Amino acid sequence: MEVINKNKREDNQLLVITHLSQLLTVMTGFGGLIVPLIIWATQKNEINDLDEHGKAIINFQISLIILAIICVPLIFIIVGIVGLIILGILGLVMPIVNAVNASNKAPIHYPFTFKFLK
Repeated sequence: MEVINKNKREDNQLLVITHLSQLLTVMTGFGGLIVPLIIWATQKNEINDLDEHGKAIINFQISLIILAIICVPLIFIIVGIVGLIILGILGLVMPIVNAVNASNKAPIHYPFTFKFLK
């Protein structure tokens, strides 16, 4: 169990915004990694649980990029198309699910994620 730092403040709204900012990729084509990275890097020492949530988001976004790159050459054998569709659905649904979880102070989980940041 993590010890809560008295100098940090609770801000569930920023946690929710950080999760939902991943959806910028869907709307603009980019930003789903950059915006959460900036929020995490600037606020991780100020907000309770933001370090954990930020690392999970960054790991998820980098994992999605790597898995999409792997799926591209597999398009020729149809597996890549299915993989890209699954990644697209996960990239759309999981930020929303985890934003709701962050709002309710429930544990977050991103599937198919490699742990780059621990």
